[in-house]
Amino acid sequence: MLIVCWSPVMVEVWNGPGDKKTVEGPSRMPAPIRLRELIRTIRTARTQAEEREMIQKECAAIRSSFREEDNTYRCRNVAKLLYMHMLGYPAHFGQLECLKLIASQKFTDKRIGYLGAMLLLDERQDVHLLMTNCIKNDLNHSTQYVQGLALCTLGCMGSSEMCRDLAGEVEKLLKTSNSYLRKKAALCAVHVIRKVPELMEMFLPATKNLLSEKNHGVLHTSVVLLTEMCERSPDMLAHFRKLVPQLVRILKNLIMSGYSPEHDVSGISDPFLQVRILRLLRILGKGDDDSSEAMNDILAQVATNTETSKNVGNAILYETVLTIMDIKSESGLRVLAINILGRFLLNNDKNIRYVALTSLLKTVQTDHNAVQRHRSTIVDCLKDLDVSIKRRAMELSFALVNGNNIRGMMKELLYFLDSCDPEFKADCASGVFLAAEKYAPSKRWHIDTIMRVLTTAGSYVRDDSVPNLIQLITNSVEMHAYTVQRLYKALLDDISQQPLVQVASWCIGEYGDLLVSGQCEEEEPIQVTEDEVLDVLEGLLVSNLSTPVTRGYALTAIMKLSTRFTSVNRIKKVVSIYGSSIDVELQQRAVEYNALFKKYDHMRPALLERMPIMEKTASNGPTEIVQTNGEAEPSVVEAKHPPPVTQPTNQVRTVFSLYIITKNTRIPPMTAYNKNGLKIDFTFERANPNPNIAVITIHASNSTEADMTDFVFQAAVPKTFQLQLLSPSSNVVPTLNQGTVTQVIRVLNPQKQQLRMRIKLTYTHKGSAVQDLAEVNNFPPQSWQ
Repeated sequence: MLIVCWSPVMVEVWNGPGDKKTVEGPSRMPAPIRLRELIRTIRTARTQAEEREMIQKECAAIRSSFREEDNTYRCRNVAKLLYMHMLGYPAHFGQLECLKLIASQKFTDKRIGYLGAMLLLDERQDVHLLMTNCIKNDLNHSTQYVQGLALCTLGCMGSSEMCRDLAGEVEKLLKTSNSYLRKKAALCAVHVIRKVPELMEMFLPATKNLLSEKNHGVLHTSVVLLTEMCERSPDMLAHFRKLVPQLVRILKNLIMSGYSPEHDVSGISDPFLQVRILRLLRILGKGDDDSSEAMNDILAQVATNTETSKNVGNAILYETVLTIMDIKSESGLRVLAINILGRFLLNNDKNIRYVALTSLLKTVQTDHNAVQRHRSTIVDCLKDLDVSIKRRAMELSFALVNGNNIRGMMKELLYFLDSCDPEFKADCASGVFLAAEKYAPSKRWHIDTIMRVLTTAGSYVRDDSVPNLIQLITNSVEMHAYTVQRLYKALLDDISQQPLVQVASWCIGEYGDLLVSGQCEEEEPIQVTEDEVLDVLEGLLVSNLSTPVTRGYALTAIMKLSTRFTSVNRIKKVVSIYGSSIDVELQQRAVEYNALFKKYDHMRPALLERMPIMEKTASNGPTEIVQTNGEAEPSVVEAKHPPPVTQPTNQVRTVFSLYIITKNTRIPPMTAYNKNGLKIDFTFERANPNPNIAVITIHASNSTEADMTDFVFQAAVPKTFQLQLLSPSSNVVPTLNQGTVTQVIRVLNPQKQQLRMRIKLTYTHKGSAVQDLAEVNNFPPQSWQ
């Protein structure tokens, strides 16, 4: 007789009395540890390596359990796996186990299974499609909590295919009388609409009675659903505008109702629902007179009756302000909204001050006078310790500058420029330049202001500040003596600010005779000799602080003084020394100037005469002259234009190898790129004497509320063309179309083919790097024929 007895660890084989033999047999794995124990164990880890070792050991045990199809502890193992997933460890091998738990009849298994599906699955993985039938069955389950699990999962990670298959079940649950299911179905319907917008009309009948529900949870989710439908469809927006009176009644009941412990938050009845209703009203009232009129009274009530001592009340007031500003509200209501934002600026909470400044910046163009009343409070925010608040306050301060307050506002902003962190100086200096150019009460004030900026923050100014100031000085004929004297004094004090030194060198070269003659009438003239002036300029040539561009300015200034001063021999000596400079740019200048002293000396006085007034072109720059890389020989036009060739060529005239662009008014401009607030326009000119060269000037403008920094424009053309990109005027595209960045492109098209171009744009906007590519194929025929 053979008897086999099973035990957990061994098998006993017995053939009768006196015959007993024990052999090893299969053993069952011990019960896995609970989730709570795993958490406690992991928290004891002292190092990352120790924690990783614990996780790997537990994952190995979980894998073994999954391979053995252990149904008893599958739920426990998946729960532990989800915890490890939240810690950042891979848990993808548990995806199929989640599906098995979802198919289980036990609610505890379904709960963990659906949670795992939401965390571990998404529509990019085909595994999720296997859930469709299980979710459909559970949507029709007899238990509301199982139905709720299915709705939550579908609303969280349902793909477009799943949404199409299950939209009918969601629509049925949206009509049920069960409040628990209706609120979940409404949120699930939002997800379905986002995935499959054409299914929106399916839910339209079910939305009719949603706003009559007394349950706040259903009301809240219903407003979210209506908001989504209105944002996605103009037809739905027009359809739901008739609900404005009903929404107004609901909001009025909320603010007038007494204390309700179920919905009270810091003394305010259901602020979350109030905020949602205000957002929906903002969408419904935008651009519609009747809807806006219907909600004006309730918005005024909310704005005046909401308690502001708690953050909850401030949140409701902020949404109210946004709604008032977006709809066609009455002027008195808009002033009330701006006054609320003004009170926010006095709040101790930094976040509230920040959103107030941001909102005022958006409304300053349409309600300028109302915002002006809070100017002093806004300027005080420039002293805030928070950098985000300071930046917003600076942007808003520049937006408030006008012809009436230019002196006072510039005084505050220049004080801010003196004391602010380096990260603000470039934007602040740029803003001062733009405001001074637009609203300067006099040319002397304009020049003094820009010189103040160059003196205090010269190293941070934009690239085009030097040629712009040179143009301003050139055109202010009556201020030449005053300006050159001020700049000479500034050079004696400090030569570290290179833009200031470049402008000063240019002015001394142009108006050095006025400096030594003491003809300044605006202030007491200084006594200075020719040798002292030349000593200063020669000091710039040898200073370690001078950049190659600055040395170019200084050498050109010395050369021009050879027709204004009597110390010609000294100037000849200085110029000849730099004919052997290791700086190629400086050497080329010196060699050409030496040629003027020798071969072309009879032409030197005419070549080095004063610059004429620079007329602005349509691109906001002086007469445009472009370098030809040696195509023209040194001639009469060369030494007449002192600023260095390395300056932006659409801003100032250069010294070497130049030819003048002839404007061709018959070529219409075009917009090559317009996206995310960045607009690139092309204007065209025909080069003379080579008609095969098309000269394209790009004009980059920025309509957003933040500067676009580190701006780089790149272009490529087919091999049959040749392209040359010259230096841009700046790498910062100013906010709110307050200026443009210009750059010249020269395209050689010998075969007269249709011009095609691929452009690449890179810049930084609000701290994020942006890169985009675009094709430009619609060039006007005149630009290439």
